[in-house]
Amino acid sequence: MPAAQFRKAFRRSPALQREMYRYIFTLMAQISQTAACNRFHVVETRLARWLLMTHDRVKSDRFRMTHEFLGHMLGVRRVGVTKAAQALQKRNLISYSRGDICVLDRKGLEAAACQCYEVVKDMHDA
Repeated sequence: MPAAQFRKAFRRSPALQREMYRYIFTLMAQISQTAACNRFHVVETRLARWLLMTHDRVKSDRFRMTHEFLGHMLGVRRVGVTKAAQALQKRNLISYSRGDICVLDRKGLEAAACQCYEVVKDMHDA
């Protein structure tokens, strides 16, 4: 949809305005929560959070993510992702090999994640 057409529809529709403002508020809150999480929580709990969020969105126990991508998302070097993934694997929560991830124990992964997962999930579900 061209931007001009969207702006016109936005001005005319209080319902569209409410949904857009709600979306923007939720997005900003999630960004803020993620920034705080990356600052204060250890890599392993952040990785568990990120994997749960991905699991929620792809609706599959298996998905693909590289160490490089996860490192960017978690704000750490690839070696940090490797150590965190190994720790989660050792606890039989995930299997991880060359970017292929399988969630083996969803409940265990939820327990391993920081509380930020629930905060962001609640925002997303609202």
